[in-house]
Amino acid sequence: MVAHQDADGDIVLRRELLDDSALPDGDVDIHVEYSSVNFKDALAVTPKAGVARSYPLVPGIDVIGTVTASSSADFAVGDTVIAHGQDIGTGRHGGYAEKARYPADYLVKLSTISAADAAAIGTAGFTAALSVNAVRAHVDPADGPVLVTGATGGVGSISVDLLAGLGYEVVASTGKTAARDWLRDLGAAEVIDRIPGPEDKLRPLGKARWAAVVDCVGGTTLAYALSTMKYAGVAAISGLAGSSDLPATVHPFILRGVTLAGIDSVLLPIDKRRDTWTQIETELRPRNLARITRDVPVREVDTVLKAIVGGGVTGRTRVVVHDGF
Repeated sequence: MVAHQDADGDIVLRRELLDDSALPDGDVDIHVEYSSVNFKDALAVTPKAGVARSYPLVPGIDVIGTVTASSSADFAVGDTVIAHGQDIGTGRHGGYAEKARYPADYLVKLSTISAADAAAIGTAGFTAALSVNAVRAHVDPADGPVLVTGATGGVGSISVDLLAGLGYEVVASTGKTAARDWLRDLGAAEVIDRIPGPEDKLRPLGKARWAAVVDCVGGTTLAYALSTMKYAGVAAISGLAGSSDLPATVHPFILRGVTLAGIDSVLLPIDKRRDTWTQIETELRPRNLARITRDVPVREVDTVLKAIVGGGVTGRTRVVVHDGF
């Protein structure tokens, strides 16, 4: 599936047959079995979003499959691998194709998790794992509730699942009333509306409520969450689904000792990336992937990309590349 930008600036995604000359430089060839849909994938095919470096481009920031050729001693034919981050799906061709090629230091070899489950987790679940690690580094379950904003999204839903599994009291924030029971099934102790609500005023400091916050919304949502943090709390932030602005003050940081932990899944060094996937295969393995995930063939991915920008996607969408064209 190749994204092209036309003379008017519009971006069109269409099925094409490319030869191997279109593959970027790299040490390892991959037969792609799965990819996924992330908010960033939608931005890569959104005009003027500033995510894609150039077109034509094969989107898909997650690439999961089997090694078919390798000049690296670290990977052998038949290995199951995942690649994400760096410039995959934004500056070089990504996962919405049957074949991919990357440098060895882009890849993580999977041991105990299937390609299908790794794709269901993908960048969103990886970001959730990093966020949960940031929470665990600062607060314990006994310290109080953890707020998860944008809780029905990929990062949010897996964060709810992981935090609840670790014993935290999770408060899930969402505007999707139909998803409230679903969030409780994932482990949320309480489900609330989007914050701030119509009756809430955005003050420099509000009533302290949260020991930690996992946020991928930004804007006034994050500002309000910060103003209502408990002393020595932590906010793990990873997105801007609501806004890239942060209309906050320094008061939570200098009067309550709040930590703002930025979560990056793009330029994280490969050794830390591999360590985190080892955690995902063991202690941070999501419990409810089947509840969170739905499948879409790659030929139909454009419909999901359009829906996710408007908040019309719940949980994770796994893109079936093998047999999906």
